[in-house]
Amino acid sequence: MEEFGAVVGRNPRGRFLGMTHLPRLILSRDHLFHGTTLKELARSAKTGALHRVRQGVYVDGAAWAAMKPWEQYRVRVSAAAETSSARTIFARHSAASVWGIPTIGVRHPVQALTLQNDGGRSRAGISRHYADPVSLKVYRCEGLLVTDRVRTVLDLAAFTPFIESIVPLDHVLKADRKRRFPAITKETLLAGADGIYTAAAIRRIQAAVDFADPLSGSAGESYSRALMHVAGFEAPVLQCEFRDEAGRVGYSDFYWKGARVAGEFDGIDKYLKPEFLKGRTAAQAVIDEKLREDRIRATGSGVVRWVWAELMAPGVFERKLAAAGVPRRRPRGAL
Repeated sequence: MEEFGAVVGRNPRGRFLGMTHLPRLILSRDHLFHGTTLKELARSAKTGALHRVRQGVYVDGAAWAAMKPWEQYRVRVSAAAETSSARTIFARHSAASVWGIPTIGVRHPVQALTLQNDGGRSRAGISRHYADPVSLKVYRCEGLLVTDRVRTVLDLAAFTPFIESIVPLDHVLKADRKRRFPAITKETLLAGADGIYTAAAIRRIQAAVDFADPLSGSAGESYSRALMHVAGFEAPVLQCEFRDEAGRVGYSDFYWKGARVAGEFDGIDKYLKPEFLKGRTAAQAVIDEKLREDRIRATGSGVVRWVWAELMAPGVFERKLAAAGVPRRRPRGAL
């Protein structure tokens, strides 16, 4: 264990599965090893053959263009680490990207900690936030120094809007089988907040942790549920099982029993990723999903579907739920 004002440990269980698909960083300081010059690197960036991630760091242009926005952000974090002149402890969205914890938004700055209580400062494209080193646990993950998973999601609950904080909280409440991380309990999360945050931040954390639910099946479902709550809709049943005379139909992401309305977040993953396709083609997955929806409707329940674009467009998701008959919560005075 290494000491430098904060506790540094190995990855939990020592077996984190890294993002090996990230493109190799090309550093201008190593141009001689690449058999090129600084001018040639800059010229390649102008033509698109390379993409300039930050000053002194490039990646293959085609590889960058093929990456998802959150993967590009992860590359920006690694690039910041390569060009930092001092040890850098990444936090908040940046730590989450290293741990594989989903977050909302794609334009976050690279975020790190400062152990000097000078109010925090930003420089060299890195936004820095003060953290007391006494209570700080830091891990090496994928070669980078990051806040531990508990501190990472607590920081997001304390310093991001409620509707965004639910996504990472829901994620860590269940086991991450891909990366072999165990689930974190709500009790562990709340215990980890003691003595670190202000009273106002503790209230935000408490509200978010209380609302979080491990039954949420994806980041899109978590974000949907948070938006429903803020918009004043009744809380749905999660992962509701449907059956008909032929047997089990399947599970809906959301269900409002009183209104008999099922809600489905239609993420693209179910039509593309092997773990969801289970040997089927994308076309067959679409057909199977349509047949499942038809069987749910045949039970007498309506079905409303939405996609990411509708969640991100102000008011669109709320109007869609209202039009489908999803009920609002009763005012406290009417309970």
